Amino acid sequence: MKTLFYDLETTGVKPWKNSIHQIAAIMVVDGEEVDRFNIKLQPNPIAEVDEKALEVGHVTKEILSTYQSFKMGYLDFCSRVTPRVDKFDKTDKIQLCGFNNRGFDDQFLRGLFEQNGDKYFGSIFWSDSSDVMVLASECLKPVRHKMENFQLKTVAKTLGIEVVESELHDALYDVELTIKIYQELRKTYFK
Repeated sequence: MKTLFYDLETTGVKPWKNSIHQIAAIMVVDGEEVDRFNIKLQPNPIAEVDEKALEVGHVTKEILSTYQSFKMGYLDFCSRVTPRVDKFDKTDKIQLCGFNNRGFDDQFLRGLFEQNGDKYFGSIFWSDSSDVMVLASECLKPVRHKMENFQLKTVAKTLGIEVVESELHDALYDVELTIKIYQELRKTYFK
């Protein structure tokens, strides 16, 4: 089983309008970490940049201008994932996994491929990604009403996982936290 735990930071919340500026991921194959990467890329030149989104991600337009180009970031990402699959074998794909990725990140990631003229996203990744937020939602039903919200940090703290708040919204830190939540849920609820 190949799983890509991943998180994105973006220039806004609309995949048709905004763009990715950070992709962090940890590739796990048969339960073992085999790769981790943190790609910082300039947004698509035609995308809108929401200043509030940049504040959340702790970046500025000046910082974004120092990142590799949008195209190079896409190629960098592909160089990390495509060697792990045979695009011509329908049974050999990577499972995407994140926190609220079904409702957010997956659309942006698919858009990254489309915006770079690549129609083979579905040849690399299974169409049914795993979402740790959905898994946590089911497991934490008994205490959900007591939780302030269902954000990554709140779910982690509810499960007794230490959170360094100043590190939140850095995609790599968020991926590491997502994996800790996933592991805790499996250990506690899926023995």
